[in-house]
Amino acid sequence: MSYRLRSCVWEITLACCFSCAYCGSRAGKPRQNELTTNECLRVAEELYELGCGRVSLIGGEVFMRGDWDTIVKSLTDRGIRTAIITNGFLFKEEHIRRLKGANVESVAVSLDGTEAVHDKYRMEGSFKRALGAIDTLTANGIPTSVITTLNAENVPTLNEMLEILRNRHIAAWQLQACSPMGNAAHADFDYRIDPCEVMDFVERSMRTVDFPLGIADNIGYYTDSEDALRGVAEGGAPFTGCRAGLTSIGIDSVGNVRGCESMYDEAFIEGNLRERSLKEIWENPDGFAYNRKFTRRLLTGACAECRHAGHCAGGCRSYNYFVHGKMYEAPMCASVIVNAD
Repeated sequence: MSYRLRSCVWEITLACCFSCAYCGSRAGKPRQNELTTNECLRVAEELYELGCGRVSLIGGEVFMRGDWDTIVKSLTDRGIRTAIITNGFLFKEEHIRRLKGANVESVAVSLDGTEAVHDKYRMEGSFKRALGAIDTLTANGIPTSVITTLNAENVPTLNEMLEILRNRHIAAWQLQACSPMGNAAHADFDYRIDPCEVMDFVERSMRTVDFPLGIADNIGYYTDSEDALRGVAEGGAPFTGCRAGLTSIGIDSVGNVRGCESMYDEAFIEGNLRERSLKEIWENPDGFAYNRKFTRRLLTGACAECRHAGHCAGGCRSYNYFVHGKMYEAPMCASVIVNAD
């Protein structure tokens, strides 16, 4: 069976101005021997040759790599839609010119709570800088979305955040569960959330704003509202199972390839781009086996008996793995919680 690569999340540096308590990649300092500019240009060409249509560039902090716009342009010149995810702390007016010159499709800014909560886990003043970045980007016509990584402390602030974002002309707001990997595996805070509380917030709020508001693929699944909770209020966007290694990949700053960049563990490295081509890694018949060789017999717990198993396939592989080590069992499936009640 052949698989078509559609999207990629590419970490171009691990350098970051923060070292957040919940950072899944333990960002801060760049890795030794990160991919050079020329190597990144070759990766862009390989992504194009495999038909990849969309790339999201992440860090660390993307803007701490001086050639970030060269990398963006190498993708967009080939027709690959390219987005950047940033914490907004280092964002300056001069970045607007470079973003437009590179034809970036959009920018997503991380905002993880109201000012007190956001600054507690990042840096004092980081909340205001993130909002400043959002305002500057939107004022200059660059589609700008917000990503919020949820934990027990910031879920109660969602209504306040909604009012902060309501009139900011953003393109979208995505809520994702914090996964206990990297720094978050050892941090002194509670990553656990009630998925039903988050989904209820989205369901109540999504039609009161002018931008798509939805949950990421590690929250859910298959309650009565499933069809409309992933950013499409009119419906038609249910979770269709983990896409890692089926239609998506992750690449880190030294060229390691995974099915998803949230599967941040050496166990999931499929190969390195300094040793093998992306085509070789992607077309390896034994690669990405956790999804490419998935059968319903692998499901455990409530997932094994669930009537939605053929669609959901056990939820988000990464979140499952880092929460309890069982890749084929969603630890906080909203459907199970609702039915249990």
